[in-house]
Amino acid sequence: MKPLDPRLLRYARAARGYLALTVVLGVLTGGLVVAQALLLAHALGSAVAEGAPLAAVAPHVGGLLAVVGARAVVVAVQERYAHRAATRAVAELRERVVTHAAATGPRRTGDDGAGVVTLATRGLDALEPYFVRYLPQLVLAATLTPATLLVALRLDWVSFAVLAGTIPLVPVFMWLVGVMTQGRSARGLATMERLGSQVLDLLAGLPTLRAFGRERGPEARVRALGDAHRRATTGTLRIAFLSGMVLELLTTLSVAVVAVGVGLRLVHGGLDLVTGLAVLVLAPEVYAPLRAVGAQFHASTDGVAAADRAFAVLDAPLPAPGRVPAPDVSRGAVEVRGLGVRARGGWAPAGVDVTLRPGRVVALVGPSGAGKTTTVEALLGLLTPDAGTVRLVGAEGTAVDVADVDPATWWRQVTWLPQRPVLEPGTLDALLGFPDPADRARAAACTGLDAVVATLPDGWSTVLGTGGAGLSVGQRQRLALTRALLRPTALVVLDEPTAHLDAAGERVVLDTVDALRAAGSAVLLVAHRPSLVARADDVVPVGAAADDLVGAGTP
Repeated sequence: MKPLDPRLLRYARAARGYLALTVVLGVLTGGLVVAQALLLAHALGSAVAEGAPLAAVAPHVGGLLAVVGARAVVVAVQERYAHRAATRAVAELRERVVTHAAATGPRRTGDDGAGVVTLATRGLDALEPYFVRYLPQLVLAATLTPATLLVALRLDWVSFAVLAGTIPLVPVFMWLVGVMTQGRSARGLATMERLGSQVLDLLAGLPTLRAFGRERGPEARVRALGDAHRRATTGTLRIAFLSGMVLELLTTLSVAVVAVGVGLRLVHGGLDLVTGLAVLVLAPEVYAPLRAVGAQFHASTDGVAAADRAFAVLDAPLPAPGRVPAPDVSRGAVEVRGLGVRARGGWAPAGVDVTLRPGRVVALVGPSGAGKTTTVEALLGLLTPDAGTVRLVGAEGTAVDVADVDPATWWRQVTWLPQRPVLEPGTLDALLGFPDPADRARAAACTGLDAVVATLPDGWSTVLGTGGAGLSVGQRQRLALTRALLRPTALVVLDEPTAHLDAAGERVVLDTVDALRAAGSAVLLVAHRPSLVARADDVVPVGAAADDLVGAGTP
């Protein structure tokens, strides 16, 4: 990322006003610094060289106090609005990243979803030092340093020559340090994303791991990732401290050279005291912004790396917008012909043909990685296939490619139940949409949710947390199946619905599949268990190794 990437101003509007305010405050700070140096030099020079009484020096002292107070106010305003702008800019970027990632899908962003979660939470929070510390100092380096140099030229050209000759050394050393730290923050963010993905997967699968007594298995892997992130962070801090020491030493020696020259000329009478004092006060201010930029740069490198990652997500192309509403497939069909998606190991899937019609159940079978979930993503319009077509056929026989329809009109006809159902916080009744009690009772009896509700103290008014917290994995599956029965759609997609269920839970799923077929829905199963495959009217193998399962599961 550049020192000030234009994409940051494009994607985060709060950064624009803050940048304008920072420029104004930087110019104001430059004027106050020059005024402070001149007032201090005149006050001390008059008192020391000319022996001026206190009354003659009082105006300079009063002006000096006013300037110091004004600088304190400017710093306070900068700090106040910096934190506000950082919070708003990070919130805007976070919202844009999540929205864009949801619109493009994980395959277009080159991420499995967990990395975006880490980026949108802890990753983008690291941008705060960039806004609060680094950006103001960058503006000061572009305003205060040239202003003080011009004043030094007007006061004493010899000191100006020394300052102008040593200033280029600061960015040179900053560049050398930057070469040393190049990629460290990006690697640290990547390590943090891997750690976040591992922890999320571990938390999601913890009930299953505990059921098999393997909950401590991933402990070593998570510890190793944590140690790697700690080492990366420590290495970055070590170089940050060393670079800060180098910059401090360089600027201190430069100011000392100016001070020695001023002192020698004061002794020999080649320079008056007021001018010498003004130059000595201004000399540290010339280097201060550059030194602060170098010091704060390392405090913001994590945020810069996160911003680059966010821009990579935001720059991912959006799918082409749909031009026509999706036809009603409840009296038509969904046809997948010759579907193929390029993967690292070849095509997954390769040449898949599926026809989904109302009142029929189709099972996709095959080994893991063969492309079953990819087929579902292409069918839902979340993924653009590299070969083949996915067409929606209406009652009149008109066929429209899924890429050409408005996704919202298509998704309203689809119910998708992943292996782990997505449940919002709320009461059981609210999650079911406050259905008619009679319909609710029939659906709950079919899925066995009525037995679950009977064990809850608040019954249908029981409040669940995020993701269905308060229910077991099997109970959440029953809730999701009940919701599908109460709101039947033209197409119901069940992705491994029996993966985390026992024999009784599997029986519930089989009964639900029968009920959905009887209701006239087209049902697509992603299945491994032979009992579930045997329930299908049509079995579509995905991958060469799927034939064994088809033979075992079909009568």
